[in-house]
Amino acid sequence: MKTALFPGTFDPFTRGHLSLVERGLCLVDEIIIAIGVNLEKKTFFPLEQRMEMLMQFFKSNPRVTVRTYNGLTVDFAKETGAQFILRGIRSVNDFEYEKNIADINREIAGVETFVLFTEPEYTHISSSLVRELLTYGKSIAAFIPENLHIDDYKKK
Repeated sequence: MKTALFPGTFDPFTRGHLSLVERGLCLVDEIIIAIGVNLEKKTFFPLEQRMEMLMQFFKSNPRVTVRTYNGLTVDFAKETGAQFILRGIRSVNDFEYEKNIADINREIAGVETFVLFTEPEYTHISSSLVRELLTYGKSIAAFIPENLHIDDYKKK
């Protein structure tokens, strides 16, 4: 069985993320959405809420699981048995960053990374911009998947 790890903070999970999962499932049997703990990132939603949101969203898809991890992504890939790491690229800047990490991961652990280019209609969407809109009370409906019940988790 071919398994890909899709790492990120997913704060929040966007339509671009969903597109990558759906397209990635055409290439592998299973995708593990791996919510990384990054103490340097200021998140809008606590880790537990992000995990719950994604578990609820993907509950009817047995090919997608949601897990959290601490440490190096490549170590978690090995721990879960994932042979691949799935990443998305929105721009040239993303490419340089992702290429360097993919090269290191292949060298230190033999884990291959495959990248999917973001579909044009999603290239402007980033979790950081969506978080900013949330902070100022703006609607984010156009940027997150339908049925991702984010309102249930908004900060009070």
